[in-house]
Amino acid sequence: MEPHQAEREAAVAILKARSPGNRAAVWVAASQIAVVYAGSTMLTPLYRLYREAFGFSKLTLTLVYAAYVVGNLVALLVLGRLSDQAGRRRANLVALVLALLATLLFLAASGIWWLVAGRIVSGLAIGLAASAATAWVAELEADKREASVYTTAGNFAGLAFGALLAGLSASYLPWPLRLSYLVYLALLFALAALLWRMPETVKAPIRQVEELSLRPRIGIPRELFAPFVAPAVTAFATFAVIGYYSALIPSLMAEALREPSPAAGGGIVALMLAFGFVASVLTRRLSSRAAMLCGLALLLPGVALMPLAEVRHSLALLLCGAALTGPAAVLSYRGSLQVVNEMAPAERRGEMTASYILFCYAGNSLPIVGVGVLSTITKASTADVTFAIIIAALAAAALVTGALRLRSGGR
Repeated sequence: MEPHQAEREAAVAILKARSPGNRAAVWVAASQIAVVYAGSTMLTPLYRLYREAFGFSKLTLTLVYAAYVVGNLVALLVLGRLSDQAGRRRANLVALVLALLATLLFLAASGIWWLVAGRIVSGLAIGLAASAATAWVAELEADKREASVYTTAGNFAGLAFGALLAGLSASYLPWPLRLSYLVYLALLFALAALLWRMPETVKAPIRQVEELSLRPRIGIPRELFAPFVAPAVTAFATFAVIGYYSALIPSLMAEALREPSPAAGGGIVALMLAFGFVASVLTRRLSSRAAMLCGLALLLPGVALMPLAEVRHSLALLLCGAALTGPAAVLSYRGSLQVVNEMAPAERRGEMTASYILFCYAGNSLPIVGVGVLSTITKASTADVTFAIIIAALAAAALVTGALRLRSGGR
């Protein structure tokens, strides 16, 4: 194909993607990401209330938080290719049904195992929606940089909204462990009505269940394994920090800073994520690898401020850490996701996206369990410092790897 012809076809694709109907579809697909991700942080300001109601330890809290990695693994390894085969719209509707089931489990919770079951089903919904909706946005929006901005903004806006909704309703409205879930159910039904009308981007989706192939496989083509390493490690380190804030900041606020209000814990998490959302909009023109490297560089001081705030009992340091960590996380996530989108073949985009997101959720869950285990045999501050050192080392390794590939001209 002639270079000028390729350029003309790319321009036509971008103009088509920017038509009013297609733009609405992009917004709805990004809203799917936001709403489903909101369900993952709604528990964040409620953990302390659940600990008081059900009487479990900090270690148990981290296990409840991390339980949804089970659902993530099933979704990403077994269902990661579902949207490539059955279509983006169908896969996202299935994810909404799973999110609804998880919400009903939280609403009915009367003990620790209800929370564990809800987290697993929530992880299944989030894992499926994350891969299916991300691939959908990438196909509806021809400009891959813009697609990553929509995906990242939806992710962080949803995470912030979930923490804020639950924190404020638990602090100032009746039914502290119920009301936010009722609001969330209404959002799920409204989104399902919108998704039903959106265009399908998979050209020939499978219509018979028996034709689906759900054989687990990691979707990284052999020739792309080396360039995949840097964004994968970036995703792991970034989501480990987000997981730390989501799981443990409310407890840190109550124990180290003597501020037990669910609104305060949820507010810190929402503030961090809101800074990230703003950064995603302001830095939308950064190239994928530049965004990833800038995010990793900011992540290092952001991680250092978390345990320092705990040791010094300083809300100011915690706020500074949140102000740095939010933009760091969004830049790292958007940049690394865009790198993966750019390298992924169209016919394996959902599968590769699922593989990338697997690293996101492994980072979001597994290190937090390690912090919980370590805090039972040593001081909580020691566990948090250890966590910070490990995550900083991973971020530094990804930063060096990404910089070397950029210098050598690698994608």
